[in-house]
Amino acid sequence: QLQASGGGLVQSGDSLRLSCAASGRTFSNYNMGWFRQAPGKEREFVAGISWSGVITFYADSAKGRFTISRDNAKNTGYLQMNSLKPEDTAVYYCALGDLGATRSSDNYAYWGQGTLVTVSS
Repeated sequence: QLQASGGGLVQSGDSLRLSCAASGRTFSNYNMGWFRQAPGKEREFVAGISWSGVITFYADSAKGRFTISRDNAKNTGYLQMNSLKPEDTAVYYCALGDLGATRSSDNYAYWGQGTLVTVSS
């Protein structure tokens, strides 16, 4: 089970940190990704991190503003989001997968319920 949290209503330029708590699985066995889905749009990749935390990668929209990290001892992953923009408004999902650290949602088998981030201008 994955539990995403930390979303909320913020203003443009603010920061938020999302958390993804895993239970029932060995968190460190899996790569982790964050995805988001805005109203009326398809789900898109935001950031990914390898099981060890050594490899991180980002969508162009997230580079320089978002930081993905994980604490395997706490079975928790994070997405630090800075300089938020109204276009970042979406439901954010964390996901775990063991088919390689990729941007494709098809490679993530386990998904959390999502947390809503709303950025006002």
